[in-house]
Amino acid sequence: MRAIGRRTPRAASAPAYDRTWAGEARSAGGCAAVLLGLLLLIDTGAGTLTPWRAALWAGLAVLLLLVLWPARVSAAPGSLVARGPLRARAVRTDRLVSVRWSDGVAQRLVLRDAEGGRAEIDPRVLVTNPPLWRLVDAGARTSVARGTLRCGETALRQVSARVDRETARGVFRASGLG
Repeated sequence: MRAIGRRTPRAASAPAYDRTWAGEARSAGGCAAVLLGLLLLIDTGAGTLTPWRAALWAGLAVLLLLVLWPARVSAAPGSLVARGPLRARAVRTDRLVSVRWSDGVAQRLVLRDAEGGRAEIDPRVLVTNPPLWRLVDAGARTSVARGTLRCGETALRQVSARVDRETARGVFRASGLG
């Protein structure tokens, strides 16, 4: 039985989740709703709204929602899962073979494991969720120790530096120094 007033440390095997996902999902839904509302308002004002055009605008809003919908990232010891609107991708962080930055407009971290699993995540998810980063980092360190991680230590060091920088900023802001 737990004594009242004592805090027990969080279990090392507890999963971690992206705390910012709900806000990003609301923003994506809001953007899609605003687009649909504006298109319907403009079409109605012009007197050209028909059921077919309304369906077209609704389809366009759904497409925007799918594009903007954030992946729901969670991690447990040895694994990371990124659930998108259409499918989930999982990797074993303790069996990583590569970690790299993807080329493109949006910055993505691509993780691949020895079993062929592949997941793409926004590195900001790891930066804004230190418990999530700790689980990914622990798994990556295991991969390095086992010798499976052949490519990506530099990318992991860059993410680690960003996490440390943001954590320090948060501490300074909370203490009134920054």
